Amino acid sequence: MAKLYFHYSTMNAGKSTVLLQAAHNYKERGMQPYLLTARLDHRGGEARIASRIGIGETADTFDTDDDLFARISIRLEHGPVACTFIDEAQFLTETQVWQLARAVDDLKVPVMCFGLRVDFRGKLFPGSATLLALADEMREVRTICHCGKKATMVVRTDADGHVVKDGAQVQIGGNETYVSLCRKHWREAVGDR
Repeated sequence: MAKLYFHYSTMNAGKSTVLLQAAHNYKERGMQPYLLTARLDHRGGEARIASRIGIGETADTFDTDDDLFARISIRLEHGPVACTFIDEAQFLTETQVWQLARAVDDLKVPVMCFGLRVDFRGKLFPGSATLLALADEMREVRTICHCGKKATMVVRTDADGHVVKDGAQVQIGGNETYVSLCRKHWREAVGDR
């Protein structure tokens, strides 16, 4: 039975690695996965899902105005899809998450979404909020804070390493920009004790 999955975490937890491993498992068994990632994130290269540990795979890209139900339907015209994988799912719109739910329900294609739950301000991304509401199953991909506790939050830093408290929700970056922390250390970092 097809389901909508949401695998969430903070930065640097290995979400893309888990996605790539799962897609590899499908391929290894002769099944075809369909990979999608946000067009605005080029860190791994254009139209590519990449992990910090060095593995990667080409993928189709999506923008906020793309109809993902239509994209999956068109992909199905070229052969069966065992599972659709979405990287950077926090960048989905509410409408796109509903389109993915429709693909699960009507096209019977499992959809696994991987993304951040909250931004550097502790606020839900629109795509993540809708996935939390609609997903049939949710799984946390865990990483740790410098203190050893589970990291659930992330801070954004500037070029000098100072914590940034305001700004646009979306700023593409990696270890040079974001640090995953437990809630206590996030509160200390942003001055909210």
